[in-house]
Amino acid sequence: MDVTIHSSFLPHTDAEASLAFYRDLLGFEVRMNVKYGELNWITVGPPNQPDTAIVLSPVAATPGLTDDERRMIAEMMAKGTYASVNLASTDLDALFAKLEAGNAEVVQEPVEQPYGVRDCSFRDPAGNLLRIQELR
Repeated sequence: MDVTIHSSFLPHTDAEASLAFYRDLLGFEVRMNVKYGELNWITVGPPNQPDTAIVLSPVAATPGLTDDERRMIAEMMAKGTYASVNLASTDLDALFAKLEAGNAEVVQEPVEQPYGVRDCSFRDPAGNLLRIQELR
């Protein structure tokens, strides 16, 4: 049996800001952009990984959430504690410089971690935490 990661979901609060971040700053390709009324699902992924994607989904589309749960999710997203994804780059410093120049919110500059990786972190426009480690 062969199991692979096909897609992961991250919430978004602004489709256009998310597109600008993932497409224009990270260089991901847009694979799908599905609109349903006021809601928008955007599937993005690295050009060199056509079988792996991130689906940026509207929080409002999550079924069964109470108003209190929606409020809590919004608060957690604003703090960057609701969702995250780990990425990797062969040129961490160049990617960091590009994201910083694009006004992405820096959480941590590139640093050598005691557990053996060099990484940095940012928040996307919705507050999701992106940790980016250097591929060596």
